[in-house]
Amino acid sequence: MAVELKVPSPGESITEVQIAKWLKADGDYVERDEEVAEIDSDKATLSLVAEASGMLKILVKEGEMVAVGSVVASIDTNAAAPEKKVVEEKVASEKVVAEKVAPEKAPTELVAKNSEHESYAAGRPSVAAKKLMDENAIAAKEVSATGKDGRITKGDVLETIAKGPVNTASPSAQPLQMNNGEVSREVRIEKMSMLRKKVAQRLVAVKQETAMLTTFNEVDMSAIMDVRKLYKDKFKEKHGVGLGFMSFFTKAVCEALKEFPNVNAHIDGDEMILHEYCDIGIAVSAPKGLMVPVIRNAESLSLAKIESTIIELATKARDGKLSIEEMTGGTFTITNGGVFGSMMSTPIINPPQSAILGMHNIIERPMAIQGKVEIRPMMYVALSYDHRIIDGKDSVGFLVRVKQLLEEPIKLLTSGKDPMKILLQL
Repeated sequence: MAVELKVPSPGESITEVQIAKWLKADGDYVERDEEVAEIDSDKATLSLVAEASGMLKILVKEGEMVAVGSVVASIDTNAAAPEKKVVEEKVASEKVVAEKVAPEKAPTELVAKNSEHESYAAGRPSVAAKKLMDENAIAAKEVSATGKDGRITKGDVLETIAKGPVNTASPSAQPLQMNNGEVSREVRIEKMSMLRKKVAQRLVAVKQETAMLTTFNEVDMSAIMDVRKLYKDKFKEKHGVGLGFMSFFTKAVCEALKEFPNVNAHIDGDEMILHEYCDIGIAVSAPKGLMVPVIRNAESLSLAKIESTIIELATKARDGKLSIEEMTGGTFTITNGGVFGSMMSTPIINPPQSAILGMHNIIERPMAIQGKVEIRPMMYVALSYDHRIIDGKDSVGFLVRVKQLLEEPIKLLTSGKDPMKILLQL
């Protein structure tokens, strides 16, 4: 019997998708629920999974555009499993038998077969690990394998990425190889993915349709760095996540948005939509391009919950597993170019939002502190905003408030107010 594989719907507004990559070849035997292809839409990447076990018949080539609901492949469920799988099952059963036999009585031939089976897995990645390694240009020798029989797991690859820096450039971004010192004049033409085309369209639209301006300030990161140095070990021990800078920035932004509601609003025709909540988008650099997952009701979350949510969403972004719902509905965005070494930039607004905060790298610089020159860890911050809805006074005031909250993080516990004034009831 032939089982048809149809393109699932990524979202209500999406009618067409692109077959980005076949993970299996035509004629391969696939197992039920195994991923067989990656599908790109203009908003997200999703996986096509096998609905039954059998032989795969590919009907649509990579790179082709197809309508949602179209049949792109079929699975012949009457096809027998290949000999390789039969052999692997036989070896596995022999291994179970060998474990039941005393070592001194185990047949020499059986032990040899088990050793050969174990060495086969050593240094080889699982399907999910291989996909992640290819996307991040990571070689097997760079990963410490912790899986069974030395197998490289997805967790091993994620740990390698976290240690960084890792070369996350796509294969097309790799330098051309030169032979015998000869200079190349070759060019390579590649089709843009739907996601990349959509991002390009949105960026151009923002520049054309908004009155975008950027205001700058600088933040003394000494206080936050002292807090992290003092409490980071206890924080991780209790909450299971590291204490990063992004959670402090997210909390500071949420407090500032309460005081400057226009920064947390957007224009819809002739109306202003003001939000009583803070859904903060966090820009993440993923293998397929920039993605902005959203932290819902960030104003009500603790630092630990913000950190764990960021890790969860960033991991999904790297794996191409973000859903449409996880990337829509944000009211304000934070982007951190500092992780790439950026000193200063003018971030572009993420529509339909009206503002975006740009973080940059931390550099020790001489600063005048109470008449004395001191070396302080400083970060430039930038707020790009739509001047149609946000006045200069509000944009500057918002950024100054974020600066104050970051330089005195204790105020994050008192809704931005001076703790001493609260104590004295002033």
